[in-house]
Amino acid sequence: MPASFDLVTFDSPTPDDLAAFWCAALGMVETEREDGDRWIVLGTADGTRRIGIQRGETIVGSAHLDLACPREEFDAEL
Repeated sequence: MPASFDLVTFDSPTPDDLAAFWCAALGMVETEREDGDRWIVLGTADGTRRIGIQRGETIVGSAHLDLACPREEFDAEL
């Protein structure tokens, strides 16, 4: 299966502020929330997940990439 991006995730020391920004900028809505502001997911009005925001420090010039696939495809993807 070709690689695809289903959810873009940002780290932020102020997740609520970043969520408010992206909701206003892209017309998204909050679809999930865990532990207050530890993990916030934004998406379309029909519930399609698009942006994840997790509480954490950001370092200028750094990035991390979280990859996922269905469990049954893990060996092939690895």
